[in-house]
Amino acid sequence: PAPVKPPDGGWGWIVLLGCFVITGFSYAFPKAVSVYFKELMKDFHVGYSDTAWISSIMLAMLYGTGPVCSIMVNQFGCRPVMLIGGLLASAGMILASFTTNIIELYLTAGVLTGLGMALNFQPSLIMLGTYFDKRRPLANGLAAAGSPVFLSALSPLGQVLMEKFGWRGGFLIMGGLLLNCCTCGAVMRPLDMGMKRKMEKAQDKYEAKEMLPIGGKSEEGISTADGTKKAKKAKKKPKKGKKLLDFSIFSNRGFIIYTISKFILVLGLFVPPILLVNYAKDTGVPDTEAAFLLLSIIGFIDIFARPACGMVAGLKWVRPHVSYLFSFAMLFNGLTDICSARASNYTGLVIFCVFFGISYGMVGALQFEVLMAIVGSQKFSSAIGLVLLIEAFAVLIGPPSAGRCRLVDALKNYEVIFYLAGSEVALSALFLA
Repeated sequence: PAPVKPPDGGWGWIVLLGCFVITGFSYAFPKAVSVYFKELMKDFHVGYSDTAWISSIMLAMLYGTGPVCSIMVNQFGCRPVMLIGGLLASAGMILASFTTNIIELYLTAGVLTGLGMALNFQPSLIMLGTYFDKRRPLANGLAAAGSPVFLSALSPLGQVLMEKFGWRGGFLIMGGLLLNCCTCGAVMRPLDMGMKRKMEKAQDKYEAKEMLPIGGKSEEGISTADGTKKAKKAKKKPKKGKKLLDFSIFSNRGFIIYTISKFILVLGLFVPPILLVNYAKDTGVPDTEAAFLLLSIIGFIDIFARPACGMVAGLKWVRPHVSYLFSFAMLFNGLTDICSARASNYTGLVIFCVFFGISYGMVGALQFEVLMAIVGSQKFSSAIGLVLLIEAFAVLIGPPSAGRCRLVDALKNYEVIFYLAGSEVALSALFLA
């Protein structure tokens, strides 16, 4: 049967809400966990780099398990995979609250919770692509806004929980919060269900005709009933040869270009937010709270930049050229990083945060919209899994939390790091364009 036409609304808005929550948890949770690191260092007698591996493992699972998620979605569908993912993510944090050493934390909070969030993140984006077509850029922008919204909520919440219940109680409550992923998975109703109901009604009509004692018409009813049975058999046959992971997308030149540009982009995109606080201290910002205020500026602007960019991308004269808008967003972000290297006071850093928040939000809103536009909704489930796996290699090659920080320690100069990160992002923009 022909694919069902996306409704661009209706139940799709509930699906969008679920995607908003899942995106928020997937991107914000690994960062929000960092508020517990000091307590973990005291209890387990380990260094900061040891505890930082918890967030790194979560992100590695989110990116690296992309093809596994794609295979599971193609085999079982989005809803069952998301329900299992929600249970795994919650179980990981609940078990982490009972751990006695850092290795057990890596396996529970890192591997188990990371895998659970990965099994939620990909299917939610796939469902969003099936429910929206004309309004898809706006839907992607609104869903992407979940990341800054949840980051601004989960970090303070984690701090409050740690002060009242300790890190174990905080992990336990966070595990309970992650059960909301199951609720989001439950609302991901497949579009095929509506079509199946129509086919069942049609079959009932044919069966009624068959029962009518009107000679010729009863024969027609039997023939049509036989036809529907044959159609059902024909419909069931393709499932046997169903591809678990569609590698034919590598024959798409646009997909290859997109993947390479995303690989280069990831090398430099996450560096400024991570190093910003220390960079602010080095430029003479006296108060630590003032330095953290800079991150709040980025987050606040990011919340509004993503939906706004989605609205712009959905305009009739912009949407056919959405790949070039994405290139502009990346170039804007790269040039912002390069210019920020010359910021020598607090005012300069605030200006950088404003422009970085806008450009970072644009990149976040457009990255999956462009991929959907290139490969189409039918092959998106395989495409996103393979792209995330390739991005995982980029994260491993130049992780901001480890390699870049060592470079800073060696050079004692943040300017070089910002120049390098900005150049990588700008290069990815030029390559895609």
